[in-house]
Amino acid sequence: MVTSSRSRARVELTAEGIAAVTAGAGRLAGLPIAGARLLKFTNNAVVLLPAAAAVLRIAGSHEVRARVPAVVAAARWLEAVGLPAVRLHAAVPRALDVGGHLVTVWEAVPSTGRPADAAGLARILHALHTVDEAPPSELPAWNVAGSLRRRLGEAAGVPEADLAFLREELAAVEAQLLDLADVEPLIPYGVVHGDAFLGNVIASPTGPVLCDFDGVSVGSREWDLVPVAVGALRFDYPAGLHDQFMQAYGVNVTAWPGFPVLRRLRELQLVTSVLPVLQANPALQPQWRLRIDSLRRRDRSVRWTAYASADRHPRPGLRVSLHRGDDDDLYRTADCSR
Repeated sequence: MVTSSRSRARVELTAEGIAAVTAGAGRLAGLPIAGARLLKFTNNAVVLLPAAAAVLRIAGSHEVRARVPAVVAAARWLEAVGLPAVRLHAAVPRALDVGGHLVTVWEAVPSTGRPADAAGLARILHALHTVDEAPPSELPAWNVAGSLRRRLGEAAGVPEADLAFLREELAAVEAQLLDLADVEPLIPYGVVHGDAFLGNVIASPTGPVLCDFDGVSVGSREWDLVPVAVGALRFDYPAGLHDQFMQAYGVNVTAWPGFPVLRRLRELQLVTSVLPVLQANPALQPQWRLRIDSLRRRDRSVRWTAYASADRHPRPGLRVSLHRGDDDDLYRTADCSR
């Protein structure tokens, strides 16, 4: 439940808007925002608050916003079962509604600066997939295709010809997904992380830590093995990286009959994921254009790069000042604890 004194237009997540939401979140949470720095802006705007040893995640679309209650529930469950994952900030256990955006606050995890380790990710996923404790009721059923359809509906500033192609591609993938019901599962059904690629692992001083719970759900766990496999095929991953992952987990998803359709779904996800923020963050557009054009041509020889590395949205020294000085109604609390 969200409580509010009165409604107001949602703040657009431009550099200035992110700064305003950061300031509002800091004030509401009682956390210092000195030195706030935007780390990443794709599905969420991720802001480091170094003075508070905290990280803000600002939901960047209606689709991501709708997932916040499940994200909070997943974080609490992962902590309860003892998996190495980022933790909600103890002082801010609930999401905040700031400028019309849901903001979650997390404990910052120090990084060693080393690249994420594929074997470490595989071990965390294997541990997740073997947890016996029942998941929280807030976790949705796995439905990536439905999520992609909603993102297409939120696309801003995207040519209609591109949207038409993506809708057709999604419809074709959905038809193929129906056939997976007749394929023997590779691993048991259950909780999935949902976006288990190396960018969602932090190489902390005490070992790998899992982050980003937007996709945590209940469904076919083979999906968690697909991102590293597709990454090795589509991105310039180091040689042997998928082999390391496969050996640590104990299963080769690329040999499974259902892999081709999940690969197609993953590649489509990697193109549609930024549609709601593509207009607000134009630095994403060159990489997005390369991805969609190569997908349209069925050219699998083209190597993609991470949106994060292409992201040059203005961020150094975020100026966290609120607009017009009337910030009393900018922030509200959202009860995502159910």
